[in-house]
Amino acid sequence: MSHHFVSFESARLLVVDDDPILREFAVSHLSTPEVSVEVAEDGEDAWRILSKQTFDIVLLDLDMPRMDGFELLGLMRADPRLRHVPVVVATGREDMVAVDKAFASGATSFVIKPLNWRLISHQLSYVLRNARDEASVRGALKQLQDDNLLKGEVLRLSHGKLSESLGRLMQLSDDMEGLAVEAAFAGVVKKMRDTTQTIQTLHNDMARAMTLIQRG
Repeated sequence: MSHHFVSFESARLLVVDDDPILREFAVSHLSTPEVSVEVAEDGEDAWRILSKQTFDIVLLDLDMPRMDGFELLGLMRADPRLRHVPVVVATGREDMVAVDKAFASGATSFVIKPLNWRLISHQLSYVLRNARDEASVRGALKQLQDDNLLKGEVLRLSHGKLSESLGRLMQLSDDMEGLAVEAAFAGVVKKMRDTTQTIQTLHNDMARAMTLIQRG
């Protein structure tokens, strides 16, 4: 058995095609110790499998009975769990209209029939590598967004507490200033005013930080 899949790490591949010989060749040529290949005979069969199992990449024929590749693509892209699974579609050499339609439906790449298994193995590896890189970027962005949300919530709570404290301190300072008759007492009031101003500056800085986080 000849293995042509360029394996850089473990992967699960689903091959969807109504041609039993092609499915057999796919298992023969693309399976490795690191790459497991499962097959489906049409879109309905594939959808049943996808609803129960997780795959890293799909090789999908477009022209099939019961459920064709376009319909399966639509279902996958509408499912949050499958939305980002890369799908390489297979089509005839003259069927560029189908290729355009497949890309509009969410295909990642395409290959031309009759299939060259060595070239397909390289293309699947390339597509999968890019998909995993994109997944890493999405994960990093989500983590950044989550961190910003957490920072924003902490700032919001702190800002609220600081607003309450600032209001009480300013009121107390005003009340004491009205009672100030001795120079020493007036000095205490001035220190309170200075402290209030410092807290006010911090309060404003926190408000600006909250705005920047919300924009980011």
